[in-house]
Amino acid sequence: MPIPLWDYRKEYEEEREDLLAGVDKVLRSGQLILGSSVRAFEEAFARHCGTAHGVGVNSGTDALFLALRALGIGPRDEVITVSNTAIPTIAAIVSTGAIPRFVDIDPRTYLMDIAELEGALGPRTRAIVPVHLFGQCADMRGIGRFAAAHGLVVVEDCAQAHGATQHGRHAGSMSEAAAFSFYPTKVLGAFGDAGMVLTARADIADRVRRLRVYGTEGTYYAHEHGFNSRLDELQAELLLRKLARLEGYVARRRALAARYDRALGAAGLILPATHPGNAHTYYRYVVRHPRRDAIVRKLEERAIAAPAAYPWPVHEMKAYAEYARPLPRTESAAREIFSLPLYPTLAEADQDFVCAALLDALRHET
Repeated sequence: MPIPLWDYRKEYEEEREDLLAGVDKVLRSGQLILGSSVRAFEEAFARHCGTAHGVGVNSGTDALFLALRALGIGPRDEVITVSNTAIPTIAAIVSTGAIPRFVDIDPRTYLMDIAELEGALGPRTRAIVPVHLFGQCADMRGIGRFAAAHGLVVVEDCAQAHGATQHGRHAGSMSEAAAFSFYPTKVLGAFGDAGMVLTARADIADRVRRLRVYGTEGTYYAHEHGFNSRLDELQAELLLRKLARLEGYVARRRALAARYDRALGAAGLILPATHPGNAHTYYRYVVRHPRRDAIVRKLEERAIAAPAAYPWPVHEMKAYAEYARPLPRTESAAREIFSLPLYPTLAEADQDFVCAALLDALRHET
């Protein structure tokens, strides 16, 4: 039987009765757009993350875009970020009219290397977008100190970091604003697209609320150019119900990651490293080997999904080539890292099969 990287169906069966009750509640409510479920989820998720305001939007990409817009980031501004990320991080920055300035990564954690920030700083630099990758936070203390020293705003990309903490603080609570995705694969995933902006600042929350509905404020009058980016009421209700289970999802992911650590510790792979002070949630369990492509092919022959994350750094893509600069550690990682199946309902027997297949593949590649 194939073993996918991620699968929601068993989880759905376990939660089906509660989730369908949520659907019925919304459909009977008479409020299908920006109703009580959206408000309840915004408040609950902001409270969970330890910040004051949550604003639900259409997607994680929109969350980052609208957070940057609300903070005044626009044409010809420069935003420091990483190329070792999903395309939406860069798409959101470029959509504001700003220019991404790439820095390289820490080769152990694959997170932003704060030693690179000084070299990326220029007269037009206005913001830093650290990406909390694979389930853990970038060095927010170091990034925060640098930003404060140079008058920059920080917007956390938290798309892969639901439930992650650093020195006890939740992802999404350590900057002027933060962007979350609830794409179905995420640690807290919807059944479609969904996103949220978190912020401690009421003025930023108010502006994102205006921007998400065409620049309006409750009447059919636009105060500024805005967009259509509303969190769906159905998705909000489903996410609210799943939020109550988030700690369980994270605990199971950590338990499965620990099993991988034990099984693969002597296998000759580079296993995930955790940045000091972080509590990792293992959105992805990412390993590294110089013979990655051959190993992944052998796993695929046994119907095991183990894709690269990410096979192309964004600066090597045609769409963003104009922003490219040499990033040797990012480029090296992209040639060697891959992800192993990990999701809360992954059976331990299936995980053992993955480990056995991987160890067999490694024996043939060494």
